[in-house]
Amino acid sequence: MTQTRSGMAHLGTQRVGADLLEEMTAWRRHLHAHPELGFEEHDTTAFIRSLLDEWGLPFDAPLSTATVAHARGQIPGPVLVVRADIDALPIQEENKVSYASTRPGVMHACGHDGHTAILLGLAKLLSRRRDRLRGEIRLLFQPAEELADGGAEKVIEAGAVNGAMAVVGLHLSSNLDTGLIGLSDGAIMASDDRFDITIVGNAGHASSPHQTTDALTIAAGLVSQLQTLVSRRIDPLSPAVVTVGSLHAGDAYNAIPGEARLSGTVRTLSPATRDLLETELVGLTRGYAAAHHAKAEVAYHRGSPPLINHSKVVEFARPAAEAAVGAHRVASRPPGMGAEDFAFYGEHLPSAFALIGAATETSFPHHHPRFDINEQALAVGLRFLQHLVERWAGPDTPAPDLHLS
Repeated sequence: MTQTRSGMAHLGTQRVGADLLEEMTAWRRHLHAHPELGFEEHDTTAFIRSLLDEWGLPFDAPLSTATVAHARGQIPGPVLVVRADIDALPIQEENKVSYASTRPGVMHACGHDGHTAILLGLAKLLSRRRDRLRGEIRLLFQPAEELADGGAEKVIEAGAVNGAMAVVGLHLSSNLDTGLIGLSDGAIMASDDRFDITIVGNAGHASSPHQTTDALTIAAGLVSQLQTLVSRRIDPLSPAVVTVGSLHAGDAYNAIPGEARLSGTVRTLSPATRDLLETELVGLTRGYAAAHHAKAEVAYHRGSPPLINHSKVVEFARPAAEAAVGAHRVASRPPGMGAEDFAFYGEHLPSAFALIGAATETSFPHHHPRFDINEQALAVGLRFLQHLVERWAGPDTPAPDLHLS
């Protein structure tokens, strides 16, 4: 504890000052008012890079809308990547606030504007203290987290995390009281897979169903059958979700359609359960269609894997969280079935993802048109990252060793 407190003076991990919080809030509100969809974040990226230039912090551009800043110390040491996502969602904002989205149909409805502001706050602090760092803190502003074929895989392929020892990230949460930090090891978020099914039957007149193979009726029955995958094929102790989100067939009231299309999502917390559900869904769909004299075309698309926090990184990060908000305000959180493409980093490096409480008095869920955050959570997120950086790169602390055995 004595070493940690001594180290805090080196990197300035006392309370986030009012001036910096005011700046972070202004950055967040600017980004909120000017949201951009995945891989279209050109204005957002220009804003980020202009600040990095102003602070003299060098950066790379592995993608046109991805930015990787480098805070390198003079003392040799390992590399820590800190990631924030920067994209918005195709949602029409309903909030009546001064910083509401100015772009119709696009909104920061998941807190990515806040994540970006927090990482910019860390960048500004590190730009002043690079001579006191050991190793490197690499700041990754990632595009397109919300897309199925999104940004994490692309920046990894572009080499953004090459040579790093670990990756950390955070997410503001409207489901968690402001001032709390959720930090758990193991699986904390689900995989995000999509399926698209086409039932091919034989169309005909509604008055003569015996002359058709009714794709609509088969598809409607399949919706119910797909629910048995979780209830009868998956261990009850292994969480899983199969949801059909759309069903489209026909366009005339007096015609039986010869084709019906379904799409939906599969969520799991286990790679083994994920593999099993894909196999079972494809087999059930084709078999059910064949039993009704139809054919089924199934396209199964794998998105983000389960987000699994590595115990060694969580163990390393927990003291930083406790220093930021107090040990009694850091808690393990039960896993959720939402998904995050941060999970891809964990397939390459030890990683950990923290939840930062950001609930307001009238909190709305993520992806809601009235979603907003308590902006005091920006300071909480930055304090957590400051203490984490101090434990990682402070000259008075032992060098971390998080290599997986």
